[in-house]
Amino acid sequence: MKFSLPALPYNDAALEPVISCETVDVHYRRHEQAYINKLNDMIAGTKYEDMSLEDVIISSSGALFNNASQSWNHIFYFNTFSPHAKHRPTGNLMKAIERHWETFENFCEIFVQTGVSLFGSGWVWLCSDDKGHLGIRALSNAGNPLIEGLTPLLTFDVWEHAYYIDYRNRCDSHLQHIWQIVDWSVVESRYKF
Repeated sequence: MKFSLPALPYNDAALEPVISCETVDVHYRRHEQAYINKLNDMIAGTKYEDMSLEDVIISSSGALFNNASQSWNHIFYFNTFSPHAKHRPTGNLMKAIERHWETFENFCEIFVQTGVSLFGSGWVWLCSDDKGHLGIRALSNAGNPLIEGLTPLLTFDVWEHAYYIDYRNRCDSHLQHIWQIVDWSVVESRYKF
């Protein structure tokens, strides 16, 4: 199977001013395409060639894992956003958030703090276990909760290329602003409880 860069469900300028058209071009079209190209080169003629992207992530390590996971992470990340986002969760997901963090606002604050406190590059994740319990995980580099048997629900990219064009070195500002484009209807669809 050859992996390809999926089309985004919005145009490159649709997320402005939170994420600029230039950042979408550099981050998604260039960085993400580079991960996919490298992944395709690495799996050609191997046992990984016919696996799903998720199976490659779970069963690989080293450079192959890094390129597979970064490919998946970016697709997951960019498909969480919408220029017409539903700004708060509802239903079972909101109940689970309130059970764990008392309020949605507390959850958002802890999520951002966790992302900002991650040393170096990586991702901050909201994920659930197989019983529907939620957790926030900060994972370095290409880290992905799939390898821990968790279900990813939401992620923010804290690699510098995700925000430097728009926010320079202000990762905290980037993470605070990104809530404006998170489409909670997408996040809710990933929570199966």
